[in-house]
Amino acid sequence: MIEILVLYYSQSGHVLSMAEHIARGIETVDGCSAKLRTVPEVSAVCEATKDTIPENGHLYASHDDLKHCDGLVLGSPTRFGNMAAPLKYFIDSSSDIWLSGSLIGKPAGVFTSTGSLHGGQESTLLSMMLPLMHHGMMILGLPYSESLLMTTTDGGTPYGASHLAGHNNDRNISEQEAQLCKALGKRIAITAKVLNP
Repeated sequence: MIEILVLYYSQSGHVLSMAEHIARGIETVDGCSAKLRTVPEVSAVCEATKDTIPENGHLYASHDDLKHCDGLVLGSPTRFGNMAAPLKYFIDSSSDIWLSGSLIGKPAGVFTSTGSLHGGQESTLLSMMLPLMHHGMMILGLPYSESLLMTTTDGGTPYGASHLAGHNNDRNISEQEAQLCKALGKRIAITAKVLNP
C-alpha cells in the first residue's frame, strides 16, 4: 500500500478541512492511503511539553511518519506570507531525516488558507516548498488541466490548493476549493504510485 502523509497545522479548522479533502483525493487512487497528522502549537513563553495525543483531531506527526511516507502534502495557514511557526518548528527539527535522505525522490505538494484573497497564499505555498526541495522531494502543483483554476473566485493556485477563509474565518471551503484539494491529493498519489510500481 502506498501511503501519503498529509501533514498540517490548523488553528481555526480550515486547513484541517482542506487536509481531509486532500486525503479523500488520495484515496480515490487504488492502492493508496492517506495518513493525516498535525503538529502541536509552539509555546510563546517557553519550551513546553504537550500531551502526545491531541485533545481532538488527528495525531501529532513523528519523524517516523515523515521517514516512511511515500509522498507528502504539507499544509499551513498563512502567517505574514509564510507558513505558521508550529509547522516550521516541526520541519526545522527534521535534520535527521535530511541526513538519512529518506525523502529524496518522493512527490510532495502544499496547501494553505488565508483570511484575505491577497493575503499571501502564493508566497506561503512557495515558502513551504523550500524545505521540501532541500529534502530532495519532487514538488507537484496543480496544472491548468484542472479547469477550476481558470474560474475560481476564491482559492486555488498552480502552486497548490488554497482557501479563502475571510477576515473573520467565517467562509467554509467552497466546492471549487474542495475539488482542487482532492485533485492535488490524487495527483500526489498517482505520482507516488508511478514511482513505486
